[in-house]
Amino acid sequence: MILFPPAKINFGLRVLHRREDGFHEIDSCMIAIPFFDVLEIIPADSFSFVQSGLGIEGDQKANLVVQAYNLVASKFIIPPVYIHLQKHIPMGAGLGGGSADATYTIIGLNQLFNLNLSTSEIQELSSELGSDCPFFACEGPQLASGRGEKLTPFSLNFKNVYLKIVNPGIHISTKDAFANVVFSISKKSVQEILNQPISSWSAELKNDFESSVFMNHPELENIKRKLYKEGAMYASMTGSGSTLFAIYGSEPKSNFPNYFERIMRL
Repeated sequence: MILFPPAKINFGLRVLHRREDGFHEIDSCMIAIPFFDVLEIIPADSFSFVQSGLGIEGDQKANLVVQAYNLVASKFIIPPVYIHLQKHIPMGAGLGGGSADATYTIIGLNQLFNLNLSTSEIQELSSELGSDCPFFACEGPQLASGRGEKLTPFSLNFKNVYLKIVNPGIHISTKDAFANVVFSISKKSVQEILNQPISSWSAELKNDFESSVFMNHPELENIKRKLYKEGAMYASMTGSGSTLFAIYGSEPKSNFPNYFERIMRL
């Protein structure tokens, strides 16, 4: 079985406050984009995990794909599998690649071994692995609240729109980003702003991580300025960084030869 876990971007990311459980209350809108890892899952005599493409630092046992398999195996009787992850989505980039890989591992095991898990059950299970994991079991844009696991379908009608993502290879720790974030002072919800004309987004649709992350990594703010200078209708950092993205009404040129850059239709 071969699956294609997608990256995601955040349109607006308000961090409202720190909760008593240590997590943060957020307000955001997430959409999956046509940029994928490749995940192969095959029944085997013993469990094994192999990765190719972009490298992931750290102990293999800590990989979210391995954790996802172990989580499912702790709740259901399933045979061992061989898993091959071909990594294309940069790590520590705010694109949710690791979370997508984890959720799609659960989805794949559910299909392969007829576990009959519903979407909500997959979301509940995946939420044990990460706050944005449940999003990847959904279809279409989702308003995200709580710590990111409370999802509501939302219509974002992009027609003839291009997306550019730019990643300069700076790894941003989500833990460090939350430790330094300045809580949102906006009185408007992300949903309210998204319902306004896109021309208003640059002034109002904010990612609250930008102020602290840009302070530590001014290169990212320079990228955002350049995206607007080349004609973006809206540009922002996604997640806790370090990827920047921009929306265009016509196909943009590739202008970042020294960085990871992708252009795609939404």
